[in-house]
Amino acid sequence: MHPSDYKLLIFDWDGTLADSIGRIVEAMHVAALRSNLPQRDDFAVKGIIGLGLPEAIRTLYPEISDAELVVFRQRYADHYVALEAEPSPLFAGVVESLEAFRAEGYHLAVATGKARRGLDRVLKSHGWEGYFDITRAADETASKPHPLMLEQILAHCEVRPEQALMVGDSSFDLLMARNAGMDSVAVSYGAQSMEALRAFEPRLAIDHFSELHAWLNKPANQDLLG
Repeated sequence: MHPSDYKLLIFDWDGTLADSIGRIVEAMHVAALRSNLPQRDDFAVKGIIGLGLPEAIRTLYPEISDAELVVFRQRYADHYVALEAEPSPLFAGVVESLEAFRAEGYHLAVATGKARRGLDRVLKSHGWEGYFDITRAADETASKPHPLMLEQILAHCEVRPEQALMVGDSSFDLLMARNAGMDSVAVSYGAQSMEALRAFEPRLAIDHFSELHAWLNKPANQDLLG
């Protein structure tokens, strides 16, 4: 399949479109401190980014009770929202590339581990309330790597899995794509290392967001392996 045959591009948010990983790590550390739980190192916290927040907390703290989880989640959210008073910046090349994709007729979607409230807040901050064809958040569907949110996006856009591409920075993104029968693109500048992401055999690995647009517009007679 040539890159130009894709019709739907689906993006993770944190670490793929937005440079927010540092704030997520900080908020998780603060929530742990305020909850009198041991702080996990940055590597461990980055390793759960992409999951829904309850799933992420339970992965870091398997022993946490349901009641403690509710309190931890609120402490995390309070600190993260405070940090986001000025929204995390989008990575270089994101705005220009998304505009180009829209002009070229692609369906565009977001599949994120954020909660709906948080996703709506950041979309509004960028003036993107109606920008994407559809967005799915972890608290209104199944958390990654379950393929449900991708299946819902495919159904909404009336696109087959082989015509869609999931772009993300975590193993959960790429495994979710695999579970949905969909190709993926790994970005190297987010939460997880490219070494970890290559294990999921992404169709393309990029170091800069704008490389995706160049690859999708590659002439048909060029090497397709990216």
